[in-house]
Amino acid sequence: QVRLVESGGGLVQAGGSLRLSCAASGTSFRAAVMGWYRQTPGNQREVVATITSGGSTNYADSVKGRFTISRDNAKNTVFLQMNSLKPEDTAVYYCNAYIFLANYWGQGTQVTVSS
Repeated sequence: QVRLVESGGGLVQAGGSLRLSCAASGTSFRAAVMGWYRQTPGNQREVVATITSGGSTNYADSVKGRFTISRDNAKNTVFLQMNSLKPEDTAVYYCNAYIFLANYWGQGTQVTVSS
């Protein structure tokens, strides 16, 4: 059983920063492609950033240059550093692990950016 637990969400003013963390257990974390996704009411979940086991990263165009995804394999944790936050970044952010052809999700953490 893979378990992902997010933390670090909250309320921040536009231009501010937040750092999300996702702690993984019950899996071979090093082998997993890890990602952050976000979802707003009435919309589909969208990818924000992903990082492979080798450290290669990809970002949605809307967050390039502002967000940074990283991972600490020794601590089974993936991070999302979010800078220069905008009101349109407001969403529930979900941690994802893709490993052995299966997707696993955390419970989500709310990020709210006020204007």
